[in-house]
Amino acid sequence: MGERIRAHGAQSWRLPEVKAALFQAGVTGITLSRVSGHGGEQEIVSQYRGTTVVMEFHEKVKIEMVCSEPFVEPCIKAILASARTGEVGDGKIFVQAIERVIRIRTGENDNAALTAVNADVVQRAAIESAHHAGAVAGEEES
Repeated sequence: MGERIRAHGAQSWRLPEVKAALFQAGVTGITLSRVSGHGGEQEIVSQYRGTTVVMEFHEKVKIEMVCSEPFVEPCIKAILASARTGEVGDGKIFVQAIERVIRIRTGENDNAALTAVNADVVQRAAIESAHHAGAVAGEEES
C-alpha cells in the first residue's frame, strides 16, 4: 500500500531544495523536525569518568512522510538529488512498509487516506515557485 520514508540527519541548509524537490515529485504531506545529532562528522570528544563523551552535536533536520506506492521511488530520488552534497553528514534515508492508514477526519483508509486533498494545487504552486526562483537567480547573475 505505501511506505514511510524518513530522511535523517539531512543538512538543515539544504531544506528549501529538498522541500521543493519533494513537492515537484508530488509528495505534499511532509513532517519536519529539527534535531541534534552526530554521525561521521568530525566530533569534539572528551573523557569523563573513563568514558569518551561526544561534546558537540550538529543541527540537522529529520523529514518524514508516508507515500503511496507510485510516489515511493520519486520521493527517494528527489531527496537524493536535492540533499546530497557529497560530504559527511548528508544523512540517511530509511524506508519502512506501512500496514494501515486511517485519516481521522473522514475515516478513509489506506490509499484513500494517503492522497492529499490539495496535492495538485500544492504541486503546481511549488513548480511555479521553483521556476520563479530560477528566473530570479538567473537575473541576479546577469
